[in-house]
Amino acid sequence: MTSDFGRDLVAALSAQPRSISPKYFYDAEGSRLFDRICELPEYYPTRTEIGILERSVAEMAALAGPQAEIVEFGAGSLRKVRLLLQAFEAPARYLPIDISGEHLRDAAAILRREFTGLDVQPLVADYTQAMELPAAAGPGRRIGFFPGSTIGNFTPEEALHFLQGAARMLRGGALVLGADLVKDPHVLHAAYNDAQGVTAAFNLNLLVRANRELGANFQPARFAHYAFYNAPLQRIEMHLVSRERQDVTLAGERFTFEEGEALHTENSYKFTIEGLRALAVRAGFRPGPVWTDPARLFSVHWLHAP
Repeated sequence: MTSDFGRDLVAALSAQPRSISPKYFYDAEGSRLFDRICELPEYYPTRTEIGILERSVAEMAALAGPQAEIVEFGAGSLRKVRLLLQAFEAPARYLPIDISGEHLRDAAAILRREFTGLDVQPLVADYTQAMELPAAAGPGRRIGFFPGSTIGNFTPEEALHFLQGAARMLRGGALVLGADLVKDPHVLHAAYNDAQGVTAAFNLNLLVRANRELGANFQPARFAHYAFYNAPLQRIEMHLVSRERQDVTLAGERFTFEEGEALHTENSYKFTIEGLRALAVRAGFRPGPVWTDPARLFSVHWLHAP
């Protein structure tokens, strides 16, 4: 297998228990499905975070100062960053980073038309790996933007590693970080088991992608989407559970799924405000203001990078 996806999926299917990174959800179709998830009535994080940003972005702009350069990790559809670009004073450049190149380039083209004169440089890259940013575009501070509680998709060790790298890249600037909060498990369960089945389609699209890109022979109808809240670990888990005993071939190898056996596709850790701030300190940040919604479903943190 020449692609990272292929190598990682072979490794996942060869291991017990079987688990693969959620970053492989995001081909063009996966990105489209995730955009649909964000509009679902059960899925509170997106609209809640947008509400927090709308109420607080003027304060963020004052903290950022003029001619800031915005670096977005996992840029996706670029919807939320528009609020920053509109509020910040003469932003010098926007660097969206995402693993889904087609989706990112399309969104960046739209943004260039919307913000004429803004230097938009999309970077197709895996921001979870070591990477270098272009030289700074101007005298302003470099402000990272990591919304959507994507930090929750990492293991605690991976989250620390990412934040340490971000602190180095953003030195002298800051990170605006969105983090989902611990809450009633029933609210969490509904958010990842929507009535329309969009989250299920998003999960199963991983198998469709493997068939298309890697020549695998998964039969998605033989797998079930399963998501639940693991309270002791404070995380949502998503799995693809085999409905029956079946064989799958990939890269010339055959892998057997017993009935009820699962491929673990995602964790989504939930945080307390105090726990997130302590993690940021360990990574080298100095916590600044934190903003939440009235129901304390979600939080947005300003983290200074000394």
